[in-house]
Amino acid sequence: MTALAPPAPSEGRAARRRAAQEAAKRASRRGRGRRGAGAAPRGGGTRRRARRRPGGGPVVVASRLAGELFITLGLVMLLFVTYQLWYTNVLAAREANGAAGSLRSDWDTEGAAPPVAAFSPGQGFAILYIPKLDVKVPVAEGISKPKVLDRGMVGHYGGEGSPQSAMPSDQRGNFAVAGHRNTHGEPFRYINRLEAGDKVVVETRDAYYTYEMTSVLAQTPPTNVSVIKPVPEGSGFTAPGRYITLTTCTPEFTSTYRLIVWGKMVEERPRDKGAPPALAQR
Repeated sequence: MTALAPPAPSEGRAARRRAAQEAAKRASRRGRGRRGAGAAPRGGGTRRRARRRPGGGPVVVASRLAGELFITLGLVMLLFVTYQLWYTNVLAAREANGAAGSLRSDWDTEGAAPPVAAFSPGQGFAILYIPKLDVKVPVAEGISKPKVLDRGMVGHYGGEGSPQSAMPSDQRGNFAVAGHRNTHGEPFRYINRLEAGDKVVVETRDAYYTYEMTSVLAQTPPTNVSVIKPVPEGSGFTAPGRYITLTTCTPEFTSTYRLIVWGKMVEERPRDKGAPPALAQR
């Protein structure tokens, strides 16, 4: 009698392989489903959001415009400050140097021409030196900003609504001048550093006039015209003489008050005798 044989082991392995393959197929289908489901919302959602808010909303647009406006205003202000504090000095120095050169050229060619009785507003007639501060600047008639001061020159108080002051050649009186302390050449920026004994020289067609500084008034209102009187009040001078007064704005970068420096003439020297010692030592 023949016994029945048990099922071949190969049939069990085949069944297990088929089961594993079916499981792998199901897992693969599930994975593809998850990837497809996750990808669609990202792309589609982004497009939908872009369609809903193309410009970021009115608040965002307004903030962007405001930011651009502030940046533009900042650049404009920076350019304006640069122009005022630097470029006006460049332009004024160029113009003042040209005016000083023209004056000396005219003096050398005029020879023994008769003296000028009066100068027209804005006309240059002298050169002012402050050796201690390394200042050399033309002097013109009047204290008009566009005609004189903003062109880098020093203005003589005389005519056009300003009080009349003396000329250096006058035997008595106060030669009073004004100059910018900041911008437009700023020739009087550091006159607060002048001390008693420091020299200021004024050169004209005919002579050099040397003044010695005597006193300073640190601050006074712009309306105080007594500081440029023939005998200036507050200077310490008590009798008529030959004086000089330098005036400028103070504090720096404002025009609230005036800074005043006074001096008295100590030498008059004809130009054909050469520069005075105060200039020869420069």
